[in-house]
Parts: sequence; structure tokens; C-alpha cells
Amino acid sequence: MSSDQTRNVVKKIIREIGQECAAQGQTVSETLVAFMVKAVALDPRNDLNVDQILTKEDVQNIIQLCVTRLLDTTNPSLSTIKMQVYFDTNYANRAALQSVFSQREVVTFTSLGKKNKEQQLKTFAMLVTGIRLYNKECGKGGSSIDDLPAILNEAIPSATRAIDEGLHNCHILAHRYTTLLESMQEDQHRHTQLSSFKLKEALFNARQYEAFLCILLSDAITSAQEVEKMHVQFATTMERLKNTVQNKVSVDANEVFPLFVALSNLWTGFRDEMLLLKFLTNMTNNLQQFSEIQSQLFPEEVLTSLLEGLTVKSDEERLRETMGTRVNVSDFENQEWLFPETTDNFDQLLIQYHGFCAHAIGVKGLILPGNAAIGILKHKEKCYVFSSKEAAYIFAQDPDKFIQLNVEKAKEYAELIQLLELHHQFEYLVPYAQARTPDKGLMKPTVKCDSSSQTDTHILPPTIVTSYEWNEWEMRRKAIKLANLRRKLTHAMQTDLSSMRRQNCTQVYLPKDVSTQTKRDNSSNVPRPQIFLEGLRGRSSPTTHTVKVNLTRALDET
Repeated sequence: MSSDQTRNVVKKIIREIGQECAAQGQTVSETLVAFMVKAVALDPRNDLNVDQILTKEDVQNIIQLCVTRLLDTTNPSLSTIKMQVYFDTNYANRAALQSVFSQREVVTFTSLGKKNKEQQLKTFAMLVTGIRLYNKECGKGGSSIDDLPAILNEAIPSATRAIDEGLHNCHILAHRYTTLLESMQEDQHRHTQLSSFKLKEALFNARQYEAFLCILLSDAITSAQEVEKMHVQFATTMERLKNTVQNKVSVDANEVFPLFVALSNLWTGFRDEMLLLKFLTNMTNNLQQFSEIQSQLFPEEVLTSLLEGLTVKSDEERLRETMGTRVNVSDFENQEWLFPETTDNFDQLLIQYHGFCAHAIGVKGLILPGNAAIGILKHKEKCYVFSSKEAAYIFAQDPDKFIQLNVEKAKEYAELIQLLELHHQFEYLVPYAQARTPDKGLMKPTVKCDSSSQTDTHILPPTIVTSYEWNEWEMRRKAIKLANLRRKLTHAMQTDLSSMRRQNCTQVYLPKDVSTQTKRDNSSNVPRPQIFLEGLRGRSSPTTHTVKVNLTRALDET
């Protein structure tokens, strides 16, 4: 099946899934449906081989599986996937939040080009903004201008507290779910009792919510730092401006205009931070809806009863318990271990699986915080951390085996692909049936991407040849004209007035011999006319009498 046919089939599947969900009262986006199709194809339990040509039965099976999962609103896994899709399609980092002054055409600038007009308008707007800010500071106007620094000083702590509160609730839920899952693995009776609860999906949901809130909290902290820095610069610039003016009647424009522009730029920065803060607040509020499934599945009284007799450990307590243990490097011959005192930029190392224990994911299906103090294993240029010394030793015996177990776990729970940052592991879909049918040669799908570049229209100076002709008939016409000129004669004439002054020349075209050609040539002989006149010499009588005799032979006698 060609790539175009494959895309058409996928589009058809996505469209039918969306229509089926809409018919049952559930509106889903195309992005969510596309992710769900990929998740269903990855799940080995569905036994789908997407590299082979899909039959009608396969297509209907995929559609039914996706619709079932999309309509299961009680599954925390669906909420986690929705949360991931929402965050990816709506989150933008600080570099994308830049404001631009709106420009309007000024009729009086007719003598300027477009770029000069825009630059002049921008400069004028900045100067006016700076002057109004200065007047507001001096109490001479600008009462309608909002005090952005004061508003930010109140809004940033409020937004930070909201994010901190959400993080605190996430931590509590994650710790409780982790404790329940560990008790299920240790006690078979508890496993039977809790197997009906979707604890793993709930844990993944809480950890993903936590990861997104950490990103938003980092942006909020950075915003607070930027606001503090700009507030100091604004106060310094305003003080310099006051010292420069000092109630003078006239001030040099070259001296104060840069200060007005600086005030305008700083005020624009305050406005950008206001937009960013509003964006972070909206993201925090909207993300909360994807974690509401927790309170529905696990009310507080239910969780309290399930945790009776168990000790809930926080991430910090787990790290403190393993802080004194460390891997003995001499126990390993071909493994490289990294430690704080022997590694530069130890805190900036890129840890796999978002810093979670590399052993617990695939073996236990748990997400446990890794402790870098135990030792970081560097395997194939990638770094891994572990929740205990025992887990580190087991993983180091065969890292590739446990890495593959983690990949298989991500196929079973598609939300782990983003949570554990495993996108590089799923650049293409690995067919599950390939291991069972090794005789069938399967090729990896070609990785494609859309790219674009922009270049100048004419980099080099134009070299247009005016005599160039692409039309063959035009070239023939010119050749015939040149051939005719070779047969022309040129005549010159010199007169007394033009003698010794200049040469005069004329060019003439000789008359052409005109002839026609008929289909056939024919000729005939006609008799020569002969007429005799008698009596022209006269007679004896005074009157002359002539006699005309036609001697021409008849036509049939010739």
C-alpha cells in the first residue's frame, strides 16, 4: 500500500471514529482520535499488524476499539491522554509570548516608504508611552494607565499559590496510589481486593498532572524574577529621567528621548508578563478538569478505607531512606557509573524516563522517584537512575532487557510515551506480529516531514539577454531575413553639398520576378492574319476605290 493510500485509510478511520463518538454524544478532536488510533495499534493485546494491508475487518476492529476507549469516561488513562493532547496543543513557552505594537498608516508620511513609516510610527508610539508614564509618575496625567507592576506583584503570588496547591494534591494522590500498588504486589489477598481498581492508570494521571504543573510553576517563577528585574530597571530609568528634566524649560531631545523609549520598552515587558500570567492561570484551571476523574473513582472515604493499616511514604521520605546507599563500582566490569564528586555538571545530566526509576517501570509497573545519589548508570550514552541499590544492581545486569520491558509497558499504557519521554522509541510502529511471523519481510515506514525554506528572489544582478529567443518560428523568421539581406544591393551617391562632410547611403530592394505556376502547360498555333487592300495607289478617275481582301488561312488549315 502506498503512502498516499495509507494516509487516506487513516483519515477515513479518524473521520468514522469522530462521527461514531459524536453520534453517541461525545465530541472528540481529530488530534485525540489520531493519538488513540496510534495507542490502539501499539497495544500488543490488540494483536494488530499495521505494516500489512488492512482488511475491512481490521479497519472495523480498530474503529470499534478506539470508540470504546474514547467513550470510557471513567478510565483515568483517557483523562491522562486528553490532558497530554490539551497541553501539547495549547502550551507555548515564554519566547512565543511577545507583543507587537499595532501599526496604522499615516497619511502625512506620503514621502516615506512603507518600512520608514512603520519605524516612525513605532518610535512615536514609544515616545508617547514614555511621556505618559513620566507624567503619571509626576502626577500630571496618565490616570487611566493601570499600575501594571502593582497588579503583577499581587497576581504572581496568587497564581503561584494555585499551582502549588495543585502540586500538593498531586503529590498526596501519587503517594497513596503508589502505596496501594506496592501492597498489591506484596499481598495476594490485597491484589484480589484491589485488582478491579484502575490504580496504575490513576497513578499515571497524577504523575502527568504533576509534570505539567511543574512546567507552569517554573514559568511562573521565571516571570516573577523578570518582573522584579524590570521593576528595578523601571525605577532607575524614571529616577534618571527626573534628574535630567528637573523642571527645566527646555531639554535636549537627544538626552531624554532614549529614556522615554526605555520606559516604554519596560512597560511593554510588564504587559507581556501580564499576558503570560493570564495564560498560565488559564492553563492551570483547564488542566484541573483532567484530574477530576480521581475524585469520582477514589473518594476520600474510599481511599482512607483502602489505606487502613498501610504507611504512606512520600517521595522525599523514599529518597531519605536510600540516601546512605551507593553502588560499588568494583562490582561491575563493563558499566560506567556517575557520581556527584566525579562528574562535572552532575545536576544537569539528561536522565531517562523523566527521572523515574528505570527498573520499576517495566517490572512492577510503578513510577518511583529515582535517587541520583545511589549512582547514575550510563549505558549507550544515556543515563538512568534507580529507587534503590538493589534495583540498580538488577538493571545493570542486563540493561537492554529492562529497557525493552519499559517499551512494552508503554505500548500497553500509551500515556507513558509522553510521561516518560519515550518519543524516540516510537519513531515508527513496531508490528507486534513480527516476532511471531519472522518469515514475512517487513520494512520500516519511511519517516517524512514537512520542511520549508525562504530565499531571495534575485540574489545576483539580473543578466537578461534581450536577443534571446525561445520560439523556433521566430528564429526561423530572423534567419530568413538575414539570408535575404545578403542578396540586396547598396547604392551610394555623393553631391557637392555633402562632399567631404559625411557619407550618405541608401539601401534598396530590387524588384522581384513574379511568376505563377498552373496545374498544366498548353499551347496552340493560330494563323497569321493577312489582309490585302486593292486600289491604294489610285486610278485614272478622281475618286479612289479600295477593295479589302482577307487572305488569312482558316484555323483548320494551319
